[in-house]
Amino acid sequence: MTTSATEKSTTTAATATAQSAGADAGAPATARTARRSRRALSPGKRLPAARLVGPLVLLALWAAASAAGRLDPGAIPAPWTVLKTAGHLWTDGTLPTDVATSLRRAAYGFAIGLGAGVLLALAAGLSRTGEALIDGTVNLNRAIPTLGLIPLFILWLGIGETFKVAIIAIVVYIPVYLNTHAALAGIDTRFVELAEVQGLSRYRFIRQIVIPGALPGFFVGLRLGVTGSWLGLVVLEQINATSGLGYMMFQAQNYGQTDVILVGLLVYGVFGLVSDSVVRLIERRVLSWRRTLSS
Repeated sequence: MTTSATEKSTTTAATATAQSAGADAGAPATARTARRSRRALSPGKRLPAARLVGPLVLLALWAAASAAGRLDPGAIPAPWTVLKTAGHLWTDGTLPTDVATSLRRAAYGFAIGLGAGVLLALAAGLSRTGEALIDGTVNLNRAIPTLGLIPLFILWLGIGETFKVAIIAIVVYIPVYLNTHAALAGIDTRFVELAEVQGLSRYRFIRQIVIPGALPGFFVGLRLGVTGSWLGLVVLEQINATSGLGYMMFQAQNYGQTDVILVGLLVYGVFGLVSDSVVRLIERRVLSWRRTLSS
């Protein structure tokens, strides 16, 4: 009897050990399976400088079509012709001066628009009174084409730098406000209930829950605002301007210099791509806690 009980106990212990070992061995396998499943469903690993692939392909097609004689040089000069023209403009000082002027205008307008958009979104998103006073006005402004305000702003502010900066600020603040306000209004009420249970003050609730929760929407508005600042600048610098990339392109149009126009467009494109990439980089660093498909 004693021997039988001992054997049964030994068998039970061995079975338990085997099951435990099997579970331990199965855990890594399960984890590997889960990782493979995530890789299969995700868009793939982020590639360095992947955003340059599309522009480089377009550049290669442009060069190939030019070399094959498929493009009229008078309408669309070859890439090497445009590059040569850019070198001449840089050497004689025209391009550096115009680039500096355009960057200054865009920076001033963007800074003002960003500040206004964030402050108005906070005022409207954190207060019902603020929302009643601000949200309808901003949406009314949104419905009016911003470039349609140019004649009115010229009458109010003249044709100097002030009106250009003001228009760029309006172009920027609208998407920043709309996306930030929508993110603030979209905070899950479960977080409010959690804050009540934890006894958080309003200040700590805003700082620890509301602001972090609204950051993804803010960055969407920021990217749209950056793009809008360059789009607005292209138009504004062709209206009674005496410097800037838009002015350079306007003068080139009068003299039929297609290569100079393409230089201006390429510089605008580079500015837009670089600024958007910088915002995306900041977004990934600030929102490193967020797990998304693009992470």
